Amino acid sequence: MIALDDLSLRWKIPLRVMAAVLGTALAVTAALVTREYDEMRQNLESHAKSLARVLANTLVTPVLHDDIWRAYEILQSARDPAAIAPELQADVVMVTDAEFRVFVSSRPRDFPIGASPARQGGAYARLRAALMDRKSTEQQVIEPADSVHYFVMSPLVADGVALGHVILGYSKISFVPRFIGLVGRAAFVTLLVLLLILPVSWFAARQTGAPLLALADAMRQVPGELGSARLPDLPQNKDEIGQLGDAFRRMVGELREKQELEEQMIASQRLAAVGRLSAGIAHEINNPLGGMLTAITTYRRHGNGDPLALETFSLLERGLDQIRNTVAALLVETKAKDRSFAPADIDDLLILVDAEAAARKVTLHVGGRLQSPLPLPATLLRQIVLNLLLNAVAAADHGGKVRLGMDARNGMLHLSVCNDGAHIPDSRMAHLFEPFASGREKGHGLGLWVVYQIVKQLNGGLTVDSEPGNTTFRIEIPYGEP
Repeated sequence: MIALDDLSLRWKIPLRVMAAVLGTALAVTAALVTREYDEMRQNLESHAKSLARVLANTLVTPVLHDDIWRAYEILQSARDPAAIAPELQADVVMVTDAEFRVFVSSRPRDFPIGASPARQGGAYARLRAALMDRKSTEQQVIEPADSVHYFVMSPLVADGVALGHVILGYSKISFVPRFIGLVGRAAFVTLLVLLLILPVSWFAARQTGAPLLALADAMRQVPGELGSARLPDLPQNKDEIGQLGDAFRRMVGELREKQELEEQMIASQRLAAVGRLSAGIAHEINNPLGGMLTAITTYRRHGNGDPLALETFSLLERGLDQIRNTVAALLVETKAKDRSFAPADIDDLLILVDAEAAARKVTLHVGGRLQSPLPLPATLLRQIVLNLLLNAVAAADHGGKVRLGMDARNGMLHLSVCNDGAHIPDSRMAHLFEPFASGREKGHGLGLWVVYQIVKQLNGGLTVDSEPGNTTFRIEIPYGEP
């Protein structure tokens, strides 16, 4: 069973508003019914007192002349059997003398002439006691608590002498039908009003709670999903809820800035680590490279000119240049001058990747060829294609396929490298080009970072599309016409 306090505001606010409206309607209805009842009771008492005074004035002569029959006729004429308002009809009408003995009664069987009404006990006994305790010249309303009647008594006075009393007894039960009818009409009107007010109240309450719900939904996304927080849906009015929405927007903005600063710090730390690594290995690599390149140059000058040896040394020279430029790429340094990227560079790269592809039984396909050299730094482009091909071979399924696409037109070089391996999950995609963010057990996580840095140096663009069975890296690099 869910407690009311645990309900969502989208239900709690409308329910509380409707409860308040319903309670108010019931309270107003009860007040109106009580007021109508009081007015009805006051009207009855006023009518009864007026009737009692009229009877008292009319019955003085019959009582003085001891004319019982005339007095009885007067009593009967005061009672209308077909009265429109039954509650205004007296249930008992009698005339008593000064000793509280019956002179005449509308119910002679119950109250015989000369008998005392007090002999019936109960309310009539207390009625006599009340008459004895009060001034006989005053009109009185007596309502015994344990009686179904209440009484209006008016004195019979002739020349200042009290002859007796005119007593009118009214049934309390006669009020019930009219009271029930009054309650029924009030309930009908209240229900009709509620049918009109409750839907409006429900809608207004939902509208009142909507800004709070929007704010709560946005808060649930903090701090894990700052990027997707629905800030435009927050209230923008000038009341307290709107001010709370403005404060929340400022908080989210500051959290986003803090998150961006943290990401920049992490990237800076990784770059610093790469810089330290590059600086440490640059000296150890460049010196031996210089010696090997010098040896190749010496052989060309003083060797026997064997064509196969020269071709082999040319491949070694390009590979050693590639290693030297890899070190420069790790230092995020672009050489000011370099030879143009030529079709032969693609052949070299395929030879370098072939051994890794053969070990995994991966088939390499090349789509498109360069017809002429491009005015782009060959060492940097070789590094891009080599890293992408090695990553694609490592990511492809055993016995799978890797495809290299290449097209140069309208001053733009288009490269694409596809593999049929497992797709890259979204959680890794956000950090794909960060250093040391490799998702494989083997690998240092620098290859794609180097590719990203070189593409940016060349003012190019890099996109990745990955789905099960197909992952494609696409690169576009502008070049000037040769």
